[in-house]
Amino acid sequence: MRRFIIIGHKAATAADFKLDDLAGGAGRLDVLLRCINSAFFLSHDLRKDVEVILVLQGPPGPARTIRLVGSELRYLNPDERSTGALIRNALMKDARTEERSTPGIYVSTRTYQDVLGLLDEGTEIVYLKEDGADIRDTELPENVTFVLSDHMDLTPDEEGLLLRYEPKVVKLGPVSYHADHCITIVNNELDRRSP
Repeated sequence: MRRFIIIGHKAATAADFKLDDLAGGAGRLDVLLRCINSAFFLSHDLRKDVEVILVLQGPPGPARTIRLVGSELRYLNPDERSTGALIRNALMKDARTEERSTPGIYVSTRTYQDVLGLLDEGTEIVYLKEDGADIRDTELPENVTFVLSDHMDLTPDEEGLLLRYEPKVVKLGPVSYHADHCITIVNNELDRRSP
């Protein structure tokens, strides 16, 4: 299982945004939607062995978590607007514990700390950061969770919480990349290592 946890620092936590304003009124939800596309889409297929967890931390609050499971997903299309509609529909649910919104999409009020605490003990956690070890020199198991942020860095508190789990700190190359590009690079790197 490949899992990507992405923090959306300004991403809307309520469903009152317009689908034609995903970059503004939805708090840069567009960044997270591109991450979803990069995580799941292949040419004419979806990756079934991928899970994406979006931790939305924008207004009006409190945090909401959207979990997408590749093996269950239906209705996911490669355009941001229709994916935004799926996320908006999930946010309409008043789910305290995790509740299914549409096939493969679940919503809850879990926080970033909750999400990290619920990870399987057998999963390797990898923190994608510009000053880490090169991914090409890093061994990665099949069951791996990558943690990254949207267009902003993790806050010192978020980074401190993550470091308690003793993740591998890994960089993807010599320059900084957009979050969705990071996911594409990781998928490509893991695809090349697969038998």
